[in-house]
Amino acid sequence: MDKLLIEGGCRLNGEVAISGAKNAALPLLCASLLSAEPLCLENVPQLNDISTMLHLLGDMGVAVKPEAGGLVLDGGGLDNPVASYEMVKTMRASILVLGPLLARCGEAKVSLPGGCAIGARPVDQHIKGLQAMGAEITVEHGYIHAKASRLKGARICTDMVTVTGTENLMMAAALAEGETVIENAAREPEVVDLANCLVSMGARISGAGTDVIRIRGVERLNGATHSIMPDRIETGTFLCAAAATGGDIRLTKTSSAYLDTVIDKLMDAGCDIVTERDAIRLKAPERLKAVSLRTAPYPAFPTDMQAQFMAINAVAEGVATIRETIFENRFMHAVELMRLGADIQIEGSNAIVRGVDHLEGATVMATDLRASASLIIAGLVAQGETLIDRIYHLDRGYERIEYKLSKLGARVKRVK
Repeated sequence: MDKLLIEGGCRLNGEVAISGAKNAALPLLCASLLSAEPLCLENVPQLNDISTMLHLLGDMGVAVKPEAGGLVLDGGGLDNPVASYEMVKTMRASILVLGPLLARCGEAKVSLPGGCAIGARPVDQHIKGLQAMGAEITVEHGYIHAKASRLKGARICTDMVTVTGTENLMMAAALAEGETVIENAAREPEVVDLANCLVSMGARISGAGTDVIRIRGVERLNGATHSIMPDRIETGTFLCAAAATGGDIRLTKTSSAYLDTVIDKLMDAGCDIVTERDAIRLKAPERLKAVSLRTAPYPAFPTDMQAQFMAINAVAEGVATIRETIFENRFMHAVELMRLGADIQIEGSNAIVRGVDHLEGATVMATDLRASASLIIAGLVAQGETLIDRIYHLDRGYERIEYKLSKLGARVKRVK
């Protein structure tokens, strides 16, 4: 099993390009199930979760062909509307095949998904929404069985804001009969990216990016070409790494448009940030100031950036309170940061972080994807060597991160 070895003490300096967004790419790959014509996706990140989804789609009959800078997915041969447990056990996003499979094939059999152990992320909102559209659904032996001759438009108000739920229902509604209205919809940029792709395929969607999305179903969708948006979480992670190390970096092929709350917090911490049309530059002070935050659905502070800010607060001046409102199990990285010398106190859904003068290298274990990123940031500023175990989590969401960090001057390498 691979590990990451980091020798701390280097300031990050230079320029690096940001990859396409994992959380946008996964539903966009599933959109290929909705059409018998080819869907060409550009700026696809090379990640383990992407490979898993491509294997899953291939098992269903979708032909996948690499092209310069992207992939062509042809759903014309779709003949197996089944997502087996073996294929989806490591990735919760596999639930995203349920809506498009049901809409296109009239049936679907999808294993209940797995993934990071950061708390309950139930799929009941997906099921309730599809049932409102006329689907007959049973859950047996760990599988969701869904049938519908053709889905009917419906008014759906989700009990909670769910990104994958919104995406699943939006894809299903694209081929349903009549109009579907999704209320309390997720407003994330990745939802908007999916809607834009579906519209280019011939879907009729309005309101994406607001909490009410309207979809007028059509008989069929066409092929299209779509470029995946930049990864806002990768962008934020590199900004945090530069901030913690007192660095000066420029990130290209990205945008600040979806990162307002993250950039505001980094500026509160003392960073100088200049945004361009498709680039961001950050220059950090000698020492950061502690910043408190509260996670909440977009456009508020993203839960996927909470761990990274815990790492920078660990070495900042002052005391910060971090409140996690999305996932009840998402402070597991705190214990590992404490192994490096961080002063963190957990009180329910709050973490109180008291900045220390320095961290010290140690062997730590990644517990989930974003926890891995927080340990890298801490390792970059720690004195001596930090060895991060179980980095397979990291490979699910960050493309060639050790190469990109090395390009910025970090002393980091992958070891067996």
